[in-house]
Amino acid sequence: MSYSNLSFERREAVARVTLNRPERLNALNIALVEELRAAAAAVAADPGIRAVLLTGAGRGFCSGADLMGEDFLDDARAGLGAAIGRSLAVHFNPMVSAWCALPVPVVVAVNGVAAGAGMSLALVGDVVLAAHSATFLQSFAPKLGLLPDLGSTFHLPRIVGTARAKGMMLLGEPLRAADAAQWGLIWACVEDETLLDSAERIARRLAGGPTRAFERIKAALGRQPPATLDEQLALEAEAQALLAGGDDFAEGLRAFREKRAPEFRGR
Repeated sequence: MSYSNLSFERREAVARVTLNRPERLNALNIALVEELRAAAAAVAADPGIRAVLLTGAGRGFCSGADLMGEDFLDDARAGLGAAIGRSLAVHFNPMVSAWCALPVPVVVAVNGVAAGAGMSLALVGDVVLAAHSATFLQSFAPKLGLLPDLGSTFHLPRIVGTARAKGMMLLGEPLRAADAAQWGLIWACVEDETLLDSAERIARRLAGGPTRAFERIKAALGRQPPATLDEQLALEAEAQALLAGGDDFAEGLRAFREKRAPEFRGR
Protein backbone atom coordinates (compact mmCIF):
# COMPACT_ATOMS: atom_id res chain seq x y z
CA MET A 1 0.00 0.00 0.00
CA SER A 2 1.11 3.56 -0.70
CA TYR A 3 0.80 6.12 2.11
CA SER A 4 0.21 9.88 1.85
CA ASN A 5 0.00 10.90 5.50
CA LEU A 6 2.65 8.64 7.03
CA SER A 7 5.78 6.83 6.00
CA PHE A 8 6.22 3.09 6.43
CA GLU A 9 9.70 1.63 6.23
CA ARG A 10 10.90 -1.85 7.01
CA ARG A 11 14.49 -2.12 8.17
CA GLU A 12 15.22 -5.82 8.52
CA ALA A 13 12.85 -7.01 11.27
CA VAL A 14 11.78 -3.52 12.42
CA ALA A 15 8.93 -1.52 10.86
CA ARG A 16 9.24 2.23 11.30
CA VAL A 17 5.99 4.19 11.04
CA THR A 18 6.27 8.00 11.01
CA LEU A 19 3.26 10.31 11.15
CA ASN A 20 3.91 12.73 8.30
CA ARG A 21 1.68 15.79 8.52
CA PRO A 22 4.28 18.10 10.09
CA GLU A 23 2.53 21.25 8.89
CA ARG A 24 -0.41 20.27 11.15
CA LEU A 25 1.79 18.87 13.96
CA ASN A 26 0.67 15.44 12.73
CA ALA A 27 -2.96 16.07 13.71
CA LEU A 28 -5.18 13.06 13.15
CA ASN A 29 -7.64 13.35 10.30
CA ILE A 30 -9.57 10.37 8.99
CA ALA A 31 -7.09 9.79 6.15
CA LEU A 32 -4.17 9.51 8.57
CA VAL A 33 -6.18 7.33 10.95
CA GLU A 34 -7.04 4.92 8.13
CA GLU A 35 -3.39 4.78 7.07
CA LEU A 36 -2.39 4.02 10.66
CA ARG A 37 -4.93 1.21 10.68
CA ALA A 38 -3.55 -0.10 7.39
CA ALA A 39 0.01 0.09 8.76
CA ALA A 40 -1.00 -1.99 11.78
CA ALA A 41 -2.60 -4.55 9.46
CA ALA A 42 0.58 -4.67 7.37
CA VAL A 43 2.68 -5.34 10.47
CA ALA A 44 0.29 -8.03 11.70
CA ALA A 45 0.35 -9.76 8.31
CA ASP A 46 4.16 -9.86 8.00
CA PRO A 47 5.79 -12.54 10.17
CA GLY A 48 9.19 -11.05 9.34
CA ILE A 49 8.39 -7.90 11.33
CA ARG A 50 9.26 -8.46 14.98
CA ALA A 51 9.07 -4.90 16.36
CA VAL A 52 7.58 -1.53 15.41
CA LEU A 53 8.84 2.02 15.96
CA LEU A 54 6.17 4.74 15.86
CA THR A 55 7.11 8.43 15.82
CA GLY A 56 6.17 11.77 14.28
CA ALA A 57 7.82 13.99 11.68
CA GLY A 58 8.70 17.59 12.44
CA ARG A 59 8.25 19.52 15.70
CA GLY A 60 5.64 17.34 17.37
CA PHE A 61 4.52 13.76 17.77
CA CYS A 62 0.79 14.44 17.39
CA SER A 63 -1.32 17.45 18.36
CA GLY A 64 -4.55 15.45 18.56
CA ALA A 65 -7.55 15.27 16.27
CA ASP A 66 -7.48 17.71 13.35
CA LEU A 67 -10.39 19.91 14.45
CA MET A 68 -9.51 22.50 11.80
CA GLY A 69 -9.67 19.99 8.98
CA GLU A 70 -12.41 19.02 6.59
CA ASP A 71 -13.56 16.14 8.81
CA PHE A 72 -14.92 18.55 11.44
CA LEU A 73 -16.57 21.33 9.43
CA ASP A 74 -20.21 20.47 10.13
CA ASP A 75 -21.81 23.53 11.75
CA ALA A 76 -24.91 21.81 13.12
CA ARG A 77 -24.25 20.89 16.75
CA ALA A 78 -26.43 17.78 16.73
CA GLY A 79 -25.04 16.75 13.37
CA LEU A 80 -21.46 17.38 14.47
CA GLY A 81 -21.89 15.29 17.60
CA ALA A 82 -23.31 12.39 15.62
CA ALA A 83 -20.54 12.73 13.02
CA ILE A 84 -17.80 12.65 15.64
CA GLY A 85 -19.42 9.64 17.30
CA ARG A 86 -19.49 7.82 13.97
CA SER A 87 -15.88 8.78 13.23
CA LEU A 88 -14.77 7.31 16.55
CA ALA A 89 -16.75 4.11 16.06
CA VAL A 90 -15.83 3.57 12.41
CA HIS A 91 -12.32 4.98 12.11
CA PHE A 92 -10.49 6.06 15.27
CA ASN A 93 -11.41 3.27 17.69
CA PRO A 94 -10.67 0.39 15.28
CA MET A 95 -7.27 1.97 14.60
CA VAL A 96 -6.39 2.09 18.30
CA SER A 97 -7.62 -1.46 18.80
CA ALA A 98 -5.51 -2.67 15.87
CA TRP A 99 -2.34 -1.11 17.30
CA CYS A 100 -3.01 -2.41 20.81
CA ALA A 101 -3.64 -5.92 19.42
CA LEU A 102 -0.31 -6.17 17.60
CA PRO A 103 1.55 -9.25 18.84
CA VAL A 104 4.98 -7.65 18.41
CA PRO A 105 6.45 -4.95 20.70
CA VAL A 106 5.63 -1.35 19.79
CA VAL A 107 8.22 1.32 20.64
CA VAL A 108 6.94 4.92 20.57
CA ALA A 109 9.30 7.89 20.27
CA VAL A 110 7.54 11.09 21.35
CA ASN A 111 9.06 14.25 19.92
CA GLY A 112 7.48 17.56 20.93
CA VAL A 113 3.83 17.60 21.94
CA ALA A 114 1.55 14.60 22.40
CA ALA A 115 -1.81 16.23 23.05
CA GLY A 116 -5.34 14.91 23.32
CA ALA A 117 -5.80 12.04 20.91
CA GLY A 118 -2.06 12.28 20.21
CA MET A 119 -1.34 11.35 23.81
CA SER A 120 -3.84 8.50 23.52
CA LEU A 121 -1.95 7.29 20.44
CA ALA A 122 1.37 7.41 22.30
CA LEU A 123 -0.09 5.15 24.98
CA VAL A 124 -0.50 2.27 22.51
CA GLY A 125 3.26 1.77 22.89
CA ASP A 126 4.75 -1.03 24.94
CA VAL A 127 7.95 0.97 25.45
CA VAL A 128 7.51 4.75 25.21
CA LEU A 129 10.45 7.14 25.07
CA ALA A 130 10.14 10.92 25.00
CA ALA A 131 12.54 13.70 24.15
CA HIS A 132 13.39 15.98 27.07
CA SER A 133 11.47 18.82 25.37
CA ALA A 134 8.34 16.70 24.85
CA THR A 135 5.09 17.31 26.71
CA PHE A 136 1.96 15.25 27.32
CA LEU A 137 -1.39 17.00 27.48
CA GLN A 138 -4.96 15.89 28.17
CA SER A 139 -6.74 18.91 26.69
CA PHE A 140 -10.15 17.38 25.96
CA ALA A 141 -12.19 18.77 28.86
CA PRO A 142 -10.49 22.12 29.72
CA LYS A 143 -10.16 23.22 26.07
CA LEU A 144 -13.09 21.52 24.32
CA GLY A 145 -15.56 20.32 26.92
CA LEU A 146 -15.05 16.72 25.82
CA LEU A 147 -14.18 13.40 27.41
CA PRO A 148 -10.71 11.98 26.69
CA ASP A 149 -11.01 9.27 24.04
CA LEU A 150 -9.00 6.78 21.97
CA GLY A 151 -8.43 4.75 25.11
CA SER A 152 -7.07 7.42 27.46
CA THR A 153 -9.75 6.80 30.09
CA PHE A 154 -8.70 3.13 30.01
CA HIS A 155 -4.91 3.34 29.77
CA LEU A 156 -4.02 6.45 31.77
CA PRO A 157 -5.42 5.47 35.21
CA ARG A 158 -4.00 1.97 34.79
CA ILE A 159 -0.53 3.44 34.19
CA VAL A 160 -0.30 6.39 36.58
CA GLY A 161 -3.22 5.82 38.98
CA THR A 162 -6.64 7.40 39.24
CA ALA A 163 -5.57 10.54 41.13
CA ARG A 164 -2.99 11.59 38.55
CA ALA A 165 -5.20 10.59 35.64
CA LYS A 166 -8.05 12.73 36.98
CA GLY A 167 -5.71 15.65 37.56
CA MET A 168 -4.42 15.53 34.00
CA MET A 169 -7.91 15.17 32.52
CA LEU A 170 -9.66 17.79 34.67
CA LEU A 171 -6.93 20.44 34.77
CA GLY A 172 -5.38 19.96 31.33
CA GLU A 173 -1.94 21.03 32.47
CA PRO A 174 1.02 19.88 30.36
CA LEU A 175 3.21 17.15 31.79
CA ARG A 176 6.91 17.41 31.01
CA ALA A 177 8.70 14.33 29.72
CA ALA A 178 10.95 14.13 32.79
CA ASP A 179 7.90 14.12 35.06
CA ALA A 180 6.17 11.59 32.81
CA ALA A 181 9.13 9.27 33.33
CA GLN A 182 9.07 9.87 37.08
CA TRP A 183 5.35 9.06 37.17
CA GLY A 184 5.88 5.84 35.25
CA LEU A 185 3.84 7.07 32.27
CA ILE A 186 6.76 6.38 29.91
CA TRP A 187 9.82 4.16 29.94
CA ALA A 188 12.42 6.93 29.70
CA CYS A 189 13.09 10.60 29.00
CA VAL A 190 16.14 11.14 26.78
CA GLU A 191 17.97 14.07 25.26
CA ASP A 192 16.27 15.41 22.16
CA GLU A 193 19.15 14.64 19.84
CA THR A 194 19.32 11.01 20.95
CA LEU A 195 15.58 10.18 20.83
CA LEU A 196 15.40 8.34 17.52
CA ASP A 197 18.71 6.55 17.97
CA SER A 198 17.62 5.38 21.43
CA ALA A 199 14.23 4.23 20.13
CA GLU A 200 15.80 2.42 17.18
CA ARG A 201 18.26 0.62 19.45
CA ILE A 202 15.42 -0.61 21.63
CA ALA A 203 13.33 -1.64 18.62
CA ARG A 204 16.25 -3.59 17.13
CA ARG A 205 16.90 -5.22 20.49
CA LEU A 206 13.26 -6.30 20.76
CA ALA A 207 13.26 -7.50 17.15
CA GLY A 208 16.12 -9.82 18.05
CA GLY A 209 14.35 -11.13 21.13
CA PRO A 210 11.98 -14.03 21.85
CA THR A 211 9.00 -12.84 19.82
CA ARG A 212 6.56 -15.48 21.04
CA ALA A 213 7.39 -14.71 24.67
CA PHE A 214 6.86 -10.99 24.04
CA GLU A 215 3.47 -11.75 22.50
CA ARG A 216 2.45 -13.76 25.57
CA ILE A 217 3.66 -11.03 27.93
CA LYS A 218 1.56 -8.45 26.08
CA ALA A 219 -1.48 -10.73 26.20
CA ALA A 220 -1.05 -11.49 29.90
CA LEU A 221 -0.69 -7.83 30.89
CA GLY A 222 -3.54 -6.72 28.65
CA ARG A 223 -6.04 -9.33 29.75
CA GLN A 224 -9.52 -7.96 30.35
CA PRO A 225 -11.26 -8.03 32.70
CA PRO A 226 -8.32 -8.20 35.10
CA ALA A 227 -7.77 -11.73 36.29
CA THR A 228 -7.79 -12.94 39.84
CA LEU A 229 -4.46 -14.25 41.11
CA ASP A 230 -5.51 -17.86 40.53
CA GLU A 231 -6.70 -17.08 36.99
CA GLN A 232 -3.45 -15.27 36.22
CA LEU A 233 -1.39 -18.13 37.64
CA ALA A 234 -3.26 -20.52 35.35
CA LEU A 235 -2.72 -18.23 32.36
CA GLU A 236 1.00 -18.01 33.15
CA ALA A 237 1.29 -21.79 33.42
CA GLU A 238 -0.48 -22.33 30.09
CA ALA A 239 1.65 -19.74 28.29
CA GLN A 240 4.86 -20.98 29.89
CA ALA A 241 4.18 -24.55 28.76
CA LEU A 242 3.71 -23.40 25.17
CA LEU A 243 6.82 -21.21 25.21
CA ALA A 244 8.98 -23.87 26.84
CA GLY A 245 8.22 -26.16 23.92
CA GLY A 246 9.53 -23.64 21.39
CA ASP A 247 12.89 -23.12 19.73
CA ASP A 248 13.63 -19.83 21.50
CA PHE A 249 13.54 -21.41 24.95
CA ALA A 250 15.77 -24.25 23.76
CA GLU A 251 18.25 -21.67 22.45
CA GLY A 252 17.99 -19.60 25.63
CA LEU A 253 18.70 -22.66 27.75
CA ARG A 254 21.70 -23.62 25.60
CA ALA A 255 23.04 -20.07 25.77
CA PHE A 256 22.60 -19.96 29.54
CA ARG A 257 24.51 -23.20 29.99
CA GLU A 258 27.20 -22.11 27.54
CA LYS A 259 27.46 -18.65 29.17
CA ARG A 260 26.82 -16.69 25.97
CA ALA A 261 24.16 -14.34 24.61
CA PRO A 262 21.17 -16.15 23.08
CA GLU A 263 20.36 -15.82 19.37
CA PHE A 264 16.58 -15.84 19.23
CA ARG A 265 14.69 -16.49 15.99
CA GLY A 266 11.20 -15.62 17.18
CA ARG A 267 10.02 -19.24 17.19
